[in-house]
Amino acid sequence: MGLLSFLGRRLAHFLAQPRRNQARPSTSDPALLLRTLRRGDVLLVEGNSRFSTAIKYLSQSTWSHAALYIGEEPLVEGGKPQPMMIDVDVEEGVRRIPLSEFAHQHTRICRPQGLAPAVVEQLVGFMRARIGYSYDLKNVFDLARYLIRQPPVPGHLRRRLIALGSGEPTKAICSTLLAQAFESIRYPILPEIETVSAQAGARQQRQEILHIRNYSLYTPRDFDVSPFFDIVKPRLQTNFDYLALQWSDDGSP
Repeated sequence: MGLLSFLGRRLAHFLAQPRRNQARPSTSDPALLLRTLRRGDVLLVEGNSRFSTAIKYLSQSTWSHAALYIGEEPLVEGGKPQPMMIDVDVEEGVRRIPLSEFAHQHTRICRPQGLAPAVVEQLVGFMRARIGYSYDLKNVFDLARYLIRQPPVPGHLRRRLIALGSGEPTKAICSTLLAQAFESIRYPILPEIETVSAQAGARQQRQEILHIRNYSLYTPRDFDVSPFFDIVKPRLQTNFDYLALQWSDDGSP
């Protein structure tokens, strides 16, 4: 077990390294991103590491990483408050980090709706209580093989392949931990929906019954496509007017 742990950490370090010439420009100015974020928002990150490549391949998505915004607080005791996230890093596990870690990356804000401040506090508390958990190294070994050669895996099977971690309670993967956090407050992401008929007096009505999916099957993409999360674009939150944009004359017809 000690050898496997050592090899897992070395492999995680290798996979965490960024790929050359694959960085994309940031979606928003860091200050604008900060002004737009609210506590409890999920921030999706494209990522450009070797590990991100495997995640994006299996989830058929732009997004390889997800983190929870928890508001402003000191990084260290007695320090100056700054905007903070809780995420799961392949090397460091569950951690608190400054928003600035993602400031110059391609990102997307996904916002749950209707959460009272006390419920947001429960959500944040769930994540905070797991700070220090390690990343599921079995998942590292599982995903690494897709960087050697990407096999022609049918799309409907790829989600299952990304859920191959050990499942130990003190290990975590970013999207599955977030899925567990929202499950703890009974907030839906992409539940399985069953439509049933119900009799209401003389009328028959159709009713939707939501069934929670296993948290291990969630990927960052699910927060993007979920009908229960708003996609919030910072530039459109500030009275955007395309007529006020200043365009260069380069390449004009």
